[in-house]
Order: sequence, then C-alpha cells, then structure tokens
Amino acid sequence: MSTFQILPMTIQEEMTQALSAAFEPSFLSVENESHRHNVPPGSETHFKVTLVSESFVQVRSVKRHQAVYGALAGWLAGPVHALALHTYTAQEWAAVDGSPASPDCRGGTGK
Repeated sequence: MSTFQILPMTIQEEMTQALSAAFEPSFLSVENESHRHNVPPGSETHFKVTLVSESFVQVRSVKRHQAVYGALAGWLAGPVHALALHTYTAQEWAAVDGSPASPDCRGGTGK
C-alpha cells in the first residue's frame, strides 16, 4: 500500500481559491512577491493580484479594491503584509499589455 502526505495549501493557493470563488474571474494571477522584499526566504507576505472579472463592469477602482480586500480580509489581518492590486474588466484587460511590473523594495533581492 502506498502512502502519501497531503500538504496544507500555501497562502497563495488559499487566496487564489477565495478570489476565484468571489469573482469568477476570466483571468486571475496571484503572485508571491515576498522575495522582492527584505523578508526571510520562503515568506508569504507580499502579493501581487491581477484580477479580470465582469463583476467590475461600471465599478470604480476604489470599490473594486475594497471588494478584493473584503474577500481577503482574513489574510490581510494576519500573514499578508502587502497587496498590489490590478483589477480589470475583460474589455480593459484586452486594452492593456498585462499588469504592470512591480519594483523591488528597498532591501529586496529581486531574484
């Protein structure tokens, strides 16, 4: 009989699931950018979210971000220190060339 170990989900995986359930996105990327900051290796504290959803049609950017913050409230109150948000409708997403690149933070390695 073979045995296997079920590993707990990462924060990145949990946030991806929560955003998928809340927004039914046509595109979703949750990137762990902790390595770009001055944090211990393996940290999950800094994330970049690119989210394309029709639920954002006729919704201003601030309200979009508030909705994402609401969906991720548990993580933002705990382990997640920073969250870069890029929210689009499908039409807006088609007009841009992907989400903007994130800069390295002071003391980050950028690797």
